[in-house]
Amino acid sequence: MLALLAAALWAAVALSLRCGSQDIPLGKLLAALRQRDPNDPALRILLYVRVPRTLAGGLAGCALALAGALIQAVLNNAMASPNVIGVNAGAGFTALLAASLAPGAAGLVPLASFLGAMCTALFIYALAAKTGLSRTTLILAGIAVSSMMTAGSNALTLLYPDTAVGAAAFMLGGFNGVTLASVRSAGWYLAAGAALAAFLAADLDVLRLGEESAAGLGLHVGRTRFLAVLAAALLAGAAVSFSGLLGFVGLLVPHMARRLVGGDNRWLLPSAALLGGGFVLLCDVASRLLFAPYELPVGIVMSLLGGPFFLHLLLHRKKGRVYD
Repeated sequence: MLALLAAALWAAVALSLRCGSQDIPLGKLLAALRQRDPNDPALRILLYVRVPRTLAGGLAGCALALAGALIQAVLNNAMASPNVIGVNAGAGFTALLAASLAPGAAGLVPLASFLGAMCTALFIYALAAKTGLSRTTLILAGIAVSSMMTAGSNALTLLYPDTAVGAAAFMLGGFNGVTLASVRSAGWYLAAGAALAAFLAADLDVLRLGEESAAGLGLHVGRTRFLAVLAAALLAGAAVSFSGLLGFVGLLVPHMARRLVGGDNRWLLPSAALLGGGFVLLCDVASRLLFAPYELPVGIVMSLLGGPFFLHLLLHRKKGRVYD
């Protein structure tokens, strides 16, 4: 299954490199790479538009799906995701704050985005741990936090008009105009989050047995959950810094991966990462082609897909009761 998902991801990469406002066959792209003619339009489109966009889409999808799987494991809540509980909105607010206060410090945006994601994730986790909120109530609390962070982002766009120029695209989420430099500056956060998630996979499986059973088997429950939240914040914050507020990737993809490989996190986490990268790339291709020559922000496409899925989870009945 992992091999099939990897092959599907490479197919999505090839489709993303080829498709756009100007359809360029893969053979022509390969020929342009071999010839390296700086005046060749196909080469310029490939190097300065398609490659950065494809790399950003694939990495953002992998990171957000992985973050969603980690948050669902930590909160033991199938409806949790970075977008739903406000982690993405917190990262977006601090990223806009950094861009407003220090517009020349591009490397500060990923760090600020991570800190915002981390603070929001820890707040939601503490709320769940201390008050014993039900699953549905926890989601509603996350939506409230997300609304406050979004209000803060809107206030920044009013107070700093220069930030408002790119704020609308950032709030919707997308990869139009993304550069390799912006992806590169977030690369260390993505790598650290992915490595930490791989390290925690086996411990998260032990955690599925319950806190008492996991502690009885020698697992440090508090440390494991904190490290998982840290990994999710690294991944979500880094992805938001260059992709904007993409919604529902962390909710949809882990469920799809769980249906394919089961709940074992040693297989679920890599499967979610591969599936998330391909899913975001396919949504990005659809956003370019559906209303060509006009381009729809990819965040709108994901919200159209994710909204009904979230309602299905929220209203899902189990043994005659609302899922809670």
